[in-house]
Amino acid sequence: MRHSSSAPEASRRKFLTGAAVAATGAAALGFPMVAKAQGPITMRWQSTWPQKDIFHEYALDFAKKVNDMTGGDLKIDVLPAGAVVPAFGLIDAVSKGTLDGGHGVLVYHYGKQTALALWGSGPGYGMDANMLLSWHKYGGGKQLLNKLYQSIGINVVSFPYGPMATQPLGWYKKPITKVDDFKGLKFRTVGISIDVFQGLGAAVNALPGAEIVPAMDRGLLDAAEFNNATSDRILGFADVSKVCMLQSYHQNAEQLEITFNKSKFDALPDKMKAIIENAVEAASADMSWKSIDRYSKDYIELQTKDKVRFYKTPDSVLQKQLEVYDSVVDKKSSDNPLFKEIVESQKAFAARAVKWDLDTNVSRRMAYNHYFGAKAAPKKS
Repeated sequence: MRHSSSAPEASRRKFLTGAAVAATGAAALGFPMVAKAQGPITMRWQSTWPQKDIFHEYALDFAKKVNDMTGGDLKIDVLPAGAVVPAFGLIDAVSKGTLDGGHGVLVYHYGKQTALALWGSGPGYGMDANMLLSWHKYGGGKQLLNKLYQSIGINVVSFPYGPMATQPLGWYKKPITKVDDFKGLKFRTVGISIDVFQGLGAAVNALPGAEIVPAMDRGLLDAAEFNNATSDRILGFADVSKVCMLQSYHQNAEQLEITFNKSKFDALPDKMKAIIENAVEAASADMSWKSIDRYSKDYIELQTKDKVRFYKTPDSVLQKQLEVYDSVVDKKSSDNPLFKEIVESQKAFAARAVKWDLDTNVSRRMAYNHYFGAKAAPKKS
């Protein structure tokens, strides 16, 4: 004897039939089906900085902002310099997809296209680093950088960010008092600054941050520059030198750079791209605020605890830097049309931006001296 289907079984078949009809109707109306949930997108990054350096901390700060803002849907893991590739090999690794992204500076790619150093080396035509970032976003720099990377076949999306304070002339065995003091000096720098210090008479070697102090300790370098009071203190410059010269035009306007492999970035949902772009600007502001706090503290610590003596770079040296820089730029502009195009764009922006700034903003030195006296100013050599 054949039994008819039970009531629960009939209900189940009715529900499944209805669900199928509903799904077909949804597809016909253009409503997407709910797919199985995807896991978070993970990106493997590397910085060009030692793990203990504050610059690597800035890289971690940016990654945390993105990770938090995406609710963990995009997770950026940042490794220190050398974990996958050497510091100077970062841009190739990101371009090829060996790494999904990275954190560094444009001048580290100077060997691939000298014009990349214009985002960091030199006097910036009077602009500070924040003005240079303004030129990049609003004055045509972004389009020129894209054009530049395309011209050398680098497959990245680049986000310059994080304005840096004017970098010291560097660390020396004794104070620099005149241009002739550079003759024969074994010196470390990067970017167009290589050409500038060579023009001053130095024998220049470009080294990444982690290698500078060991090279000075072994006598391979007589002097070097890196970036700021905090980085210099963490990297151990005070262990190999007690003389630091403040103020220089060799890297007056520089910023950091965040890069993504272009194919990887382009594949991201538009929402994630928007989060990244806004996280870059948030990180840029945060970095500039953090740097003021940390650098000023370490500037005092270098003097009080590490017994470093700071001197102001003589005006004669600063003037010579400008003259040498101009001759270097003239030569590179004649050899490299894209270099010339970028220089002309920067100068046009600086001519109005720096004039506005100088005419508008009051002297902070006068106010500082009024409230705190002139005793904290660096010595004149």
